[in-house]
Amino acid sequence: MTKAPSDTKKAAEHSVEMPRFRLYFLHPKFWPTWLLISILYLISWLPYRLQILLGKGLGKLLFKLLPKRVKVARRNLELAYPDYPVAKRETMLRANFANNGIALFETGMAWWWPDWRMKRKLKVEGVEFLDQAEAEGKGVFLILFHFLSLEVHARMFGLVKPSVGLYRPHNNALMEYLQTKGRNRSNKYMIRKKDVRGMLNALNSGEVCGYLPDQDYGRNRSVYVPLFAVPDAATTTGTSLFAAGANCTTLITTIERLPGGKGYKLAIMPPQQPIPSGDETEDARRINKEVERAVSQCPEAYMWVHRRFKTRPDESMPSYYA
Repeated sequence: MTKAPSDTKKAAEHSVEMPRFRLYFLHPKFWPTWLLISILYLISWLPYRLQILLGKGLGKLLFKLLPKRVKVARRNLELAYPDYPVAKRETMLRANFANNGIALFETGMAWWWPDWRMKRKLKVEGVEFLDQAEAEGKGVFLILFHFLSLEVHARMFGLVKPSVGLYRPHNNALMEYLQTKGRNRSNKYMIRKKDVRGMLNALNSGEVCGYLPDQDYGRNRSVYVPLFAVPDAATTTGTSLFAAGANCTTLITTIERLPGGKGYKLAIMPPQQPIPSGDETEDARRINKEVERAVSQCPEAYMWVHRRFKTRPDESMPSYYA
């Protein structure tokens, strides 16, 4: 079954236009950004294992320089794993910041490494699920989670199957240019974050569309369901909206950094329970179970530095981060 040209045209109409280089980027206000980006670019060409080592060192420095982020991550781990001894959570916290440092250098790899170098570090499982969806003439609603290797994850997945992602502009115009170009290195195009019709059109035209449902997006289109040990985590219902609104198959993808500098294992799999279920609250519960399952493999690699549990069911309830 092939997708109709009209569907493909509708999907393309919603794509974000690729930014172009402007002389404005040479303005002195961008010089600090150019300096940092130039350093990151040069580091990206160092041997992979050396970059991992440097990233761990940077993570130790970030642990000292970013006390507010440390406080948020410590609180998230306390909320998620209240039964763990404090010493164990502190060990996880420090390992998490080491991974934050590594993630910065992984961004350079994702944006600038040539395909051949990325492929040397890539191991893939579950491609057959993508092939099956394509054979059935369906798009793929691809669920990812906020692991710290997300930039590498998106780049590597594009080498397996070029896909469509959601887009949120960067406040820095130069970073917006670099980020958009980097994220499109091996993928097709991006759709604005709130462009529901654009995402549905892309799915109906047979595209693979990535979606991240595991952060706190506020009260709008959210339900309150358990996540880890938190009984009332605000969880988006966008998963149900897209999964039920298009001719698509729901799959989940995760990435794992392999030990010994061997690279990454990218896994593609169906959820343990079908999504959509016909009930958006039940779908949110199932998504959070998938988050827990994925994070349990390597909690230190998850993005704990954001206030995942900031929205409470009732505004009068005390903040988890007070």
